[in-house]
Amino acid sequence: MVSIAATPLVPGIAEGPSLVLDQPLSWWGGIDPRDGTIIDAHHPQHGQPTAGRVLILPGGRGSSGGSAVLAESVRLMTAPAGLVLGDVDPILVVGLIVAGELYPDRSCPLVVARAGYDLLVSGRTTRISIDGGIEQF
Repeated sequence: MVSIAATPLVPGIAEGPSLVLDQPLSWWGGIDPRDGTIIDAHHPQHGQPTAGRVLILPGGRGSSGGSAVLAESVRLMTAPAGLVLGDVDPILVVGLIVAGELYPDRSCPLVVARAGYDLLVSGRTTRISIDGGIEQF
């Protein structure tokens, strides 16, 4: 079991299978909000589903339109269960804050785990706690 502390930027509770991305990802043109699949043809995890998973990635990449795509994913219930970032991405934070205001019955917490980020692996059940703690087992 791995347990690390993280900083919650969009607090919440999440649990699901993890998917660690090798590179940052842009939601604008990188994720299909209809089903949560990575559609960026140049991304190493192209074709991988993200819906309902705890998505672990170094950070976001680009376009401010990604906030809207992430919020739409929350609306459609195709968003990840939670996001663990290696570094802060304001675009993703804004998308989730807006989604929380528009769809208060749905959530997708976002935490930043600068220390211990590299200990997290794909395929394990991963839990994000309200205080930002991350456990993988």
